[in-house]
Amino acid sequence: MSQTTAALRLRRAIARTRRVTRDRAPVGCRPEEADDVRGTFATDGALGFDPFPFLRALYDAGSRAVVIGQVAGIMHGSTELTGDLDLLWEGTPDEARALRAALAACGCTEPPDLGREQVGYRVTGADGDLCTPVLRWGDLDVTPCLARAQTTHDPEGFAVRYAALDDLIRMRRALGRPKDHRRADELAHLRRTPPHSG
Repeated sequence: MSQTTAALRLRRAIARTRRVTRDRAPVGCRPEEADDVRGTFATDGALGFDPFPFLRALYDAGSRAVVIGQVAGIMHGSTELTGDLDLLWEGTPDEARALRAALAACGCTEPPDLGREQVGYRVTGADGDLCTPVLRWGDLDVTPCLARAQTTHDPEGFAVRYAALDDLIRMRRALGRPKDHRRADELAHLRRTPPHSG
């Protein structure tokens, strides 16, 4: 697989999100209010969703945060769209400084409390959760997912770290919501028959 494949998959998905939501009116539902079946694509988070400025800011700030959730699924070939960007990070002071710099660069006016194991954030183009390995994922220890993360290179000149496929499947199974089972099944199928990279 090309070093740019995952980034290009995400860029195509964001373009598709823009097309299919072009005429959709806001419903007053934020990503954190998403149900456990349809996910955040059914919320207002999908309207204008563009994670790339924040992903670029993370790279520029030297952050080693790892993309998880459905954005990572899309980077592995999932066809299901989303409306939020979730990240797994180490929880260290150095990484917190990098996250704060990236958040500020992308218009975050209410800095989240990075001392928490999970906290929501909002920047221009994206909402989501910042999670540390302290957060419980059922019986799964997600700490090794940080070291096993894959890297893709965006054509715009920056790199994005994202959860490895097997780790993402395990994370989905551990969470166990209807959308997680559905997406884990899709990812498991992709593992057996990888999509074309073109």
